[in-house]
Amino acid sequence: MLNSLLLAGLTGAAAVAVALVLAYARRLHPGPLVDGAVRLAGLGYAIPGAVIAVGVLVPLTALDRAVAGALERHFGLSVGLLLTGSIAALVYAYLVRFLAISTNTVEASLAKVTPSMEAASRTLGLGTLATLRRVHAPIIRGSLFSAALLVFVDVMKELPATLIIRPFNFDTLATRTFTLASDERLADAALPALAIVVAGLVPVILLSRAIARSRPGDSP
Repeated sequence: MLNSLLLAGLTGAAAVAVALVLAYARRLHPGPLVDGAVRLAGLGYAIPGAVIAVGVLVPLTALDRAVAGALERHFGLSVGLLLTGSIAALVYAYLVRFLAISTNTVEASLAKVTPSMEAASRTLGLGTLATLRRVHAPIIRGSLFSAALLVFVDVMKELPATLIIRPFNFDTLATRTFTLASDERLADAALPALAIVVAGLVPVILLSRAIARSRPGDSP
C-alpha cells in the first residue's frame, strides 16, 4: 500500500505541475507549435499501458548507456543502469499515460479566468509567474486538486506499465492482486484488491473536502 500511495502521490503532483505549465503556455502563446505540443502530450491516454512502458524503456535505456559510458570513460566509474527499472522511470511512464487527464482539467479551469483579470494584474505590475501564482492559482485551486485526484486514482490501479518497469522486489497493490489471482489464490487476492479501494478512498475524501473549501464562498 505504501508503494502504491508513493507512486500515485508523486505522479499526481508531477502531472498537475506539468499540466499547469502546458495549459498556461497555451493560454499565453496560442499557436500551432504550442497546440501541437499539448496534443502530443495527451496522446498517451489513448495508448495501452504496455505499449507506453516499452516505448519509455527504449529512450531511457539509451540515455542510461550514454551516461554510464561517459562516467566510465572520464571517471572510471561503473554505475550500470540508473533510470531503467527505477521509480523515476515508472513515474515518467505514468506521466506519459495520464497527463491528458490533468491537462484537460487544468485547461478547462483556466478558461474560466477572464482575460480582464489577467490584464488587471499586469496593470498592477505583476509579471507572468506572479500572475499565475497570485491570480490564477487561487482561482483554479479546486481544479488542481481534482486533476491530482483523477491521476491518483488511475495510478493506483494501473497494472501493465507497473509490471514491465517496476524495480525488483517492488510490488504495488495492483501487481500483488494480479500475482495472487494468476496463481488462483482468489481469497488471498481479495485483500489487496479491497486495499486498492480503501487506499483510494482516503485521498478522495480528503481532496473532496479540500476542493469544497477552495470554492468561492466556502471559506471566510
